[in-house]
Amino acid sequence: MSGVLYLTLAIIFEGFATTMLKLSEGFTIVLPSIGVVVGYLLSFTSLNFSLKYISLSTAYATWSGVGTALSVIIGIIVFGEQVNGLKIVAIVFVIIGIVVMNRAKIEKEAGGVSYSEHAQ
Repeated sequence: MSGVLYLTLAIIFEGFATTMLKLSEGFTIVLPSIGVVVGYLLSFTSLNFSLKYISLSTAYATWSGVGTALSVIIGIIVFGEQVNGLKIVAIVFVIIGIVVMNRAKIEKEAGGVSYSEHAQ
C-alpha cells in the first residue's frame, strides 16, 4: 500500500473521529465515544504507516490541513454550521498551504531550489 493511500485513510478516520467527538456530547453517549477512540486509533496508525513513504512535514501538514477542511465541510453539511466569507477564506489558505508544501517537496526532489533553501 502506498503512502498516499495510508494518508488518505488517516484523514478519513480523523474526520470520522472528529464527527463522533461532536456526537459523543462530552463522552456522555457510549457508541460515539467508542467511535472517537477507534477513529483516532485508526487515524494515527494510518498516519504512522504513511510516514514510511512520505516525509513527516508533508504528511502531517496534509493530514492536519485536509482534516481541518474536512471537519469544516462536515460541520456545515451534517451539523448545519454557518458558512461565511471568513471561514471560506481560512479554508482556502489551509489548502494553499498544503499545495505549497507539496510543491516545495516536488521541486527539491526534481533538483530545483525550494523556498526553504532560499530562506536559509
